[in-house]
Amino acid sequence: MACRISELVIDAADPERLAEFWKEVLGYAELGRDEDGSIEIGPPGPGFGGPQPTLVLGSGREPRAGKLPLHIDVSPTDRDQDAELERLLALGARRADVGQSGDESWHVLADPEGNEFCLLRARVRPL
Repeated sequence: MACRISELVIDAADPERLAEFWKEVLGYAELGRDEDGSIEIGPPGPGFGGPQPTLVLGSGREPRAGKLPLHIDVSPTDRDQDAELERLLALGARRADVGQSGDESWHVLADPEGNEFCLLRARVRPL
């Protein structure tokens, strides 16, 4: 028996805004809201417990932007990296400088609250 990552929890100053951003990036849907203001988003259909983890965006007292001990990597599914980069920037992502050399095969970006994530070059099959 083994464990599987079922959800990732992210503290947010504005959970609503961050949920909207990540729903568009990942093609996720809102799965539920808690009384504390947290919003769970995940794959439409299977939702929680499916092959992809859900994201729980909770109202954090002191959200920390920038380099986190854990960050999200995303890979394009239906377009090349350049086209996906343009889509993410149009959704509100920003380029982030973490000391890249410029020769990397990935792009470092920041979500609307400044949390860094990477757009990888490798295309993966949609689920």
